[in-house]
Amino acid sequence: MENSYKRFTDLSVWIESRKLVTHIYSLTKQFPKEEQFGLINQIRRCAVSVPSNIAEGCGRNSKKDSIQFFYIARGSLYELETQIYVSSDLNYITSDNLTELLNNLEVVRKLLNGFIRYYSEKI
Repeated sequence: MENSYKRFTDLSVWIESRKLVTHIYSLTKQFPKEEQFGLINQIRRCAVSVPSNIAEGCGRNSKKDSIQFFYIARGSLYELETQIYVSSDLNYITSDNLTELLNNLEVVRKLLNGFIRYYSEKI
């Protein structure tokens, strides 16, 4: 069921999650080539999963179905956070990049939690 007051493309949570994807893609270009089919692929797929699941949730026919996709998006955020820490542990990203990414993740997480809360109250 698409949000009745906005298209998903107008939602702050979707817009911010796309910004996070762009940041992730830019950063992972600097990873070692041997990670192309390992960590790079995993991180990018996980990052893209967030706005994709938000969009899919907005297109569902019931609020309960929508919320399930928003939870999947949130799970992908936690998975992405772990992968970012691993990347830092492997010295693929700097501590400044780690801090910036974690801040970006937190923005998206707070928006997504609010969005989930909003939908949950409608059930």
